[in-house]
Amino acid sequence: MEEEARKLLEEGIGKKLISPGKGELSTFPNGTKVVFHYRTSLCEGKVLDDSRTMGGRNKPMELILGKKFKLAVWERVVITMKQGEVAEFTCDNKHTALYPLVSQSLRNISAGKDPLEGQRHCCGIAQIHSHHSLGHTDLDQLQASPQPLVFTIELLEVLTPGSFQLDVWAMTDKEKIEFVPQIHVEGNVLFKQGQIKEATEKYYNGIACLKNLQMKEHPGDEVWVKLDHMITPLLLNYCQCKLLQGQYYEVIEHCSSIVFKYEDNLKAFYKRAKAHAAVWNEVEARADFDKVLELDPSLGPSVAKELKAMEDRIRNKEKEEKGRYKGLFNYNEPPATATTG
Repeated sequence: MEEEARKLLEEGIGKKLISPGKGELSTFPNGTKVVFHYRTSLCEGKVLDDSRTMGGRNKPMELILGKKFKLAVWERVVITMKQGEVAEFTCDNKHTALYPLVSQSLRNISAGKDPLEGQRHCCGIAQIHSHHSLGHTDLDQLQASPQPLVFTIELLEVLTPGSFQLDVWAMTDKEKIEFVPQIHVEGNVLFKQGQIKEATEKYYNGIACLKNLQMKEHPGDEVWVKLDHMITPLLLNYCQCKLLQGQYYEVIEHCSSIVFKYEDNLKAFYKRAKAHAAVWNEVEARADFDKVLELDPSLGPSVAKELKAMEDRIRNKEKEEKGRYKGLFNYNEPPATATTG
């Protein structure tokens, strides 16, 4: 332990043990998954981030070692820890320069936003030396004036390679391609079992996986088109889940993106028609149902049923609105006479 502490000090990292862990120290081969809570503070004591409170989620950090995580110092320090150990690491500037970008991504994730928001058009080093705002005053200050940081880490789990399902972001391109058919089947099983929310998540993860690969290709190229053909059925299944959950405008948006590229996609027109009908877009719904009949006349009875349901809803809505305003105005009564005090 003393030898390891000496090595860390030579690298500009000071370690202070707060609570010892249990068992033996892992060998931490590449591909090991480490799960830990962290608190990031300035040396003066001000807390910047705390995984237990960030976004109100109490969600620990998960890292796959050897995947070149942007903040390399976290990988360096966790391999000195036993499972269950709590330790404080004071790290020099050279280890913390990229922390503002990492923190921005983690905060975005905790808030349900795109983790890459604001980072799409220049590399991390370029941003560090630019005047680009990260959207958080404390991070902007840290980016402008880098300084040592203190990471208080509690190592919760150490999972050996092969003992866990890789997250999509941690997969190789080959692993992602192999993973999609599996997740598609899992989503279909969940859907048939009526577990719509869980099925939605499966379809979403499959789409995200393929979109990640598609971003590396030029739109319209052979590989891009092949990936898009894989995305489309997943997206249609996702839209079906969203229809059942009442997320009609999202269905309209996604189905519109499909029919823009594939003008003969019957399912996209049908789902979009139902979504339009649900949000009282009668003209748009009828146009989409007409397109459905044009593509497949045998669906006439189904379309007629959907149109009748829409028309009934419209009539009921009109009756409700008439009833709501009835009696508000009585034209048989003389107008009120203004009085002066």
